[in-house]
Amino acid sequence: MGQSASVAATPSRRESNHSHRYKSKSTAVISPMISDESDVQLLDGANDYISNLPDECLACIFQSLSTADRKKCSLVCRRWLRIEGQSRHRLSLNAQSDLLSLIPSIFSRFDVVTKLALKCDRRSVSIGDDALILISLRCRNLTRLKLRACRELTDAGMSAFAKNCKGLKKLSCGSCTFGAKGMNAVLDNCSNLEELSVKRLRGITDGATAEPIGPGQASSSLKTICLKELYNGQCFGPLIIGAKNLRTLKLFRCSGDWDKLLQLVTDRVTSLVEIHVERIQVTDVGLAAISNCSDLEILHLVKTPECTNLGLAALSERCRLLRKLHIDGWKANRIGDEGLISVAKCCPNLQELVLIGVNPTKLSLEVLVSNCQNLERLALCGSDTVGDVEISCIAAKCTALKKLCIKSCQVTDHGMEALASGCPNLIKVKVKKCRGVTTEGADWLRARRELVVVNLDSCEPEQQDPSDGGGLQDNGIEIPPQIAAPSIPSASTSRSTSFKARLGLLSGRNLVACTLRRWSGVNNSSRNI
Repeated sequence: MGQSASVAATPSRRESNHSHRYKSKSTAVISPMISDESDVQLLDGANDYISNLPDECLACIFQSLSTADRKKCSLVCRRWLRIEGQSRHRLSLNAQSDLLSLIPSIFSRFDVVTKLALKCDRRSVSIGDDALILISLRCRNLTRLKLRACRELTDAGMSAFAKNCKGLKKLSCGSCTFGAKGMNAVLDNCSNLEELSVKRLRGITDGATAEPIGPGQASSSLKTICLKELYNGQCFGPLIIGAKNLRTLKLFRCSGDWDKLLQLVTDRVTSLVEIHVERIQVTDVGLAAISNCSDLEILHLVKTPECTNLGLAALSERCRLLRKLHIDGWKANRIGDEGLISVAKCCPNLQELVLIGVNPTKLSLEVLVSNCQNLERLALCGSDTVGDVEISCIAAKCTALKKLCIKSCQVTDHGMEALASGCPNLIKVKVKKCRGVTTEGADWLRARRELVVVNLDSCEPEQQDPSDGGGLQDNGIEIPPQIAAPSIPSASTSRSTSFKARLGLLSGRNLVACTLRRWSGVNNSSRNI
């Protein structure tokens, strides 16, 4: 507790903000919950410096601790319990139905919470409107709310909550069942709302009967809108169009044709600097609409197979401030050298480029690294055309590069040799699933560039020498020297397949080992006989 031991053992009483009692003991003993504030037994003659700290200093200390450590500190004494509760601004609760009876006691202790997460297990019954309304009455200063799988909440509960917590700035809801009325109530009452994230909102009706959402009073304050996995996400169209100060728009796996809505959005919202589109129906028409955002700095174009070089070229010609570009071509071969060359010529401020399932060649990469002198982060994943020649080109001309990621490409140790003499500002290289890169090649690069972190993950089992039993076939079981990793765009599928392959390999080894032990046991028994 920060006390210093002393030889003298004289009891004393010190007057401060709170009364504390000291008793001479050979060891420090903490006895919480004895008096109204704190009652701590100290070492012999120890000076209790911590008790002299103001509440504000203790609160600052608690805020720098982890959740587990804060819980331990709250058990020290009543004063620490009170200060810890009054200084906790963030709280996460298991939002099952039985939480209702605990709400008064929880928020009596944590009475200054401004960031609240209510998460329920999918198999459990979540809190209902009564619990959410009671929370809103206890936490009127709430600025952030996260709702996960609260399926018992309705439009009425969200409406009452919005009226009580008008200072809300960030709302994130996923797998909930309230609908457009509840969402509109939030937008109408929370005029300071800045961030809105909606995922799998079940209460929104599909088809022509869907009630439009927005714009509401929050339209002038909204800066970020994120929509994920919505059947009828386009009902948020009025909100997006009406958000005049919108900076970030993220659309993930939402059904419907988004080209027309993007045209309406970009005609009226010119403040966008970051756009993410992933697995939505968007074509070059949508990219041309996005090009109206002349201040665009960050673009993620993920698994949109109808977008081609033409759309990317049109966008790059008008969005010349682009700093970060992520493209997942989904092996469609619709975006390649032509579109990337246009980006290289029009976007000299590019700092980060991620290409997944895209097949660039030396032709486009050479223009990119020559024109984009600020390129610091580059990732090339799942490309059939990236090999040692392309890596050598990058090493020779990309002088500002700091981080390089290569995954599932046709790169060998020769590419690692090129990196050893190029990219003077390089600090990290990550190589994964590149069969041509060996451990020796990675070690050689580490030896030549001691300040560069080299991570190699070939996802291949080490080949065993036949003398070690690696090629045993006497019992009808063969252990393959290596397992081919499938070239599948989905990272989760490839990880699962690789895991199953390794599991099968280990199972084979275990079976061989068991068989050998069994044979050895039989031989020993026969010798004993």
